[in-house]
Amino acid sequence: MSARTRARRNDHAGRGASVLVAALASAFGVVLLEVTSVMTTVLNAWGVTDMGSVRITLTIVAALFIAIAVYVSAIVTTNTVATIIAGRTRTIALMRLIGSSARAQRRAVATDGLAVGAIGAVAGAVAGILLGFVGLQILVATDVLPDLAYSLIQPVLAVPVIVVVVSTWAAAWAGSRRVLSVSPMQAVGAAEERSVEEVTRRPRRARIAILMMGSGVLLLLAGVAVGQASPLGVLIGVVGGILSFSGLVLGSHLIMPPVLALVGRVLGSSAPARLAAANAQRHPERSARATIGLVIGVTLITMFAVAGSTMEVIMQRTMEDPEARAGISESVSVTLAVISVLVGFSALIAAVGMVNNLAQSVLQRSREIGLLRALGFTAVQVRWMILAESLQMAAAAVAFGLVLGVFYGWAAAEALFGWSVEGSGIVAPAVPWLLVVLCVVGTVLLAVVASLVPARRAVSVAPVTALAAV
Repeated sequence: MSARTRARRNDHAGRGASVLVAALASAFGVVLLEVTSVMTTVLNAWGVTDMGSVRITLTIVAALFIAIAVYVSAIVTTNTVATIIAGRTRTIALMRLIGSSARAQRRAVATDGLAVGAIGAVAGAVAGILLGFVGLQILVATDVLPDLAYSLIQPVLAVPVIVVVVSTWAAAWAGSRRVLSVSPMQAVGAAEERSVEEVTRRPRRARIAILMMGSGVLLLLAGVAVGQASPLGVLIGVVGGILSFSGLVLGSHLIMPPVLALVGRVLGSSAPARLAAANAQRHPERSARATIGLVIGVTLITMFAVAGSTMEVIMQRTMEDPEARAGISESVSVTLAVISVLVGFSALIAAVGMVNNLAQSVLQRSREIGLLRALGFTAVQVRWMILAESLQMAAAAVAFGLVLGVFYGWAAAEALFGWSVEGSGIVAPAVPWLLVVLCVVGTVLLAVVASLVPARRAVSVAPVTALAAV
């Protein structure tokens, strides 16, 4: 396969994944706003007073979850574009060599991101409107909702579309920043990701990430301490959570490779398993891009679940009436189920990003895989190597996300409700173990699905073709 053909396949695969991510985020936003409109209509028909406050509350809640989905999709898009750029280093260098500027190349990537965002956002909006209409008809037909004059198509539905387009364009611009570091002399070499040595030569980014994580954790603990006396501790905790998590994302290229290596030891000592573990550490930025989105998704789900369960424990300690405790448990369970579904959508977007990054990685390493085949690796061994990489990424992301989610969820509950239980001290985090089991099962399924297409591509290229000059 020629370099031009690989680059074209690489670009098409990345563009398709970015369109899908933008469509998912847009559809999610449109459906949430439709649900808000339907709930407002029902409550109004039931004669609920102060509809203005209800509408504002529902809109704020919808905006929160839309923001989460857009945040995750932006990270996935940024990582996808960065992966594509890393694979096209030689092509970009050739363009530089014949007179094109780095800024012109970057503008081309950003313009393509704008087009991808527009296509995905509009397609997602149409899908969301259709899904909302069909769902509403089913709920009315089954008497779940009353037959009222619902208005699904409103001007406000344009908001998530615009937000997704702008965020996709901005993510493409951010992901293309590596174009600026490509020199014309790289036209004579192969397109490769930065190695461990190259990554560690950027200490400024590492220092900023460590500073953000450290100060964020300190603020989180301060929020927990203040929360033992006042609910205002949650304000400090929110700042600490945002700061520490942003630092984690910024420094993911330093954190995720060791986590991946630790998980890789569990896969065994066979040659495919050892190669999968080595690949995770050889190019830390690529490993981080493939996993950090899923880490965010799992962290968010776990955080809300642990926060709700811990809040339930705290509130039950203040209730002596068994009926009141049962009512709290039921309310928390329903709320957690709804929130898990909403936040789980961001995990779905992140999973798409992981699948795409793994596929991009295989496309970029076709020559390396061809060398393995020429040295005697069978098709089964290549498939197992790709599956091992996928299992490694998914397991590391889920394990790390669970740890982070438990910590963030516990800190949020203590900062918000710790003051309500006088004299009992800090409550241990309440972990919903069913969620952990579901995450483990989901990890295995995701890893298998994520490895299917890349493994098929890896074994479909003849060793002689893959070993041709790039």
